Amino acid sequence: MPSTLIHPELRINSYGSWLRRRFGCRISKVNVDGDFTCPNRDGSRGSGGCIYCNNSSFSPGGTQPVIPLETQMAEGMAYHRRRLGSEKFIVYFQKHTNTYGPPAKLRDLFGRALAHPDVVGISVGTRPDALDDEAIAFLEELAREHYVCLELGLQSMDDAILARINRGHTLAEYLRAVERVAGRGIDLCTHLIYGFPGETREGFLRTAELIASLPVTSLKLHQLHAVAGTRLADLYYRGEFVPLTLDEYVATACDFLERLPAEVAIQRLYGSAPLAIRVAPTWDLKNNQMWYTIVNELHRRGTWQGCRLTGECCRVGNL
Repeated sequence: MPSTLIHPELRINSYGSWLRRRFGCRISKVNVDGDFTCPNRDGSRGSGGCIYCNNSSFSPGGTQPVIPLETQMAEGMAYHRRRLGSEKFIVYFQKHTNTYGPPAKLRDLFGRALAHPDVVGISVGTRPDALDDEAIAFLEELAREHYVCLELGLQSMDDAILARINRGHTLAEYLRAVERVAGRGIDLCTHLIYGFPGETREGFLRTAELIASLPVTSLKLHQLHAVAGTRLADLYYRGEFVPLTLDEYVATACDFLERLPAEVAIQRLYGSAPLAIRVAPTWDLKNNQMWYTIVNELHRRGTWQGCRLTGECCRVGNL
């Protein structure tokens, strides 16, 4: 593994290790709900949201808009201190579209989060079509003194798939958003999902080439899964959505990682949902178990993140 960015045991550039190198201590992300909505729900770009979206599937129970921001932060920090021994924190504005609001709201919420002495930065989940010039300028201002990560949901680079899942934006809009944010001191994280109806393995793997060509700092990847209360769940019950098998997902995730530059930190490799609303697939693996399933496959292959870009993969393992 020629790159020093690749963890020798994990075989990837894990975000946790990346943060430790940057800040010199253990950092955890604390999820909060800033009471935002989404342009794909309120009618400005669409209605009903993406066919797979149910925010309850990835939001801790203690993150509710009726709970004061400072209380959400305190509870999340206490949890990560107990569980992981974390010393500093990144406040993650996760639910819905967290730049889709009046400038005064962004200044209030992000400013209050960064005022805590144990907070080193913020991570802001948003969409490529919900970034106006004022929001970008404000994030650039914050990034002069703090860590600021903008998490852009792309999900797929295929416009036909984006239309099919009612995503409400195009690949071109994502690329324009990246161009507008680049060079402003703001880290960029891209979200991708694999397993959409009509998606091919080869088509998904081309996304690694796209990410490699962009100033993307980190990546989140997970399998498409159906949860209760979504149109995707309805498609599953009608037999119109066939989830990936565990083996299919693990193999493709490893293929993808081998094509991804070592400089891109990996924040996530698997999505999960509470058992009460989980529909399919039902692999019954916790996040850390899924993480190590992929890591173990890289070990079995004798490969690692980015090895195909350097030609190393063809000289090791059994590929």
